[in-house]
Amino acid sequence: MPKFLIKASYTLDGVKGVQSAGGTNRRDAVAKVAESIGGKLEGFYFAFGDTDAYVVIDAPDNESAMAVALTVNASGAVTIETVVLLTPEEVDAAGKRSVQYRPPGA
Repeated sequence: MPKFLIKASYTLDGVKGVQSAGGTNRRDAVAKVAESIGGKLEGFYFAFGDTDAYVVIDAPDNESAMAVALTVNASGAVTIETVVLLTPEEVDAAGKRSVQYRPPGA
């Protein structure tokens, strides 16, 4: 199943929600989101800096991950950036593919 890294930044209302309900409550809510699309939460970590939380989920496909991104961003409590994660084996396979490419100006 494809893996996705979600970088979450809470708005003021989102921070207040985490502060009142707690971090484990937020992790459990994200696990339910992943399960609702047929996926699974692999990891959830809060962090300092511009990104408040880093989340790794398994999701069935890009469409499922996009559904999560649209729904979460529409909430207004958090904005997320989703990164598709690739295994080393996928990179090996990509490196063996033949691609026709002409650089700009060539």
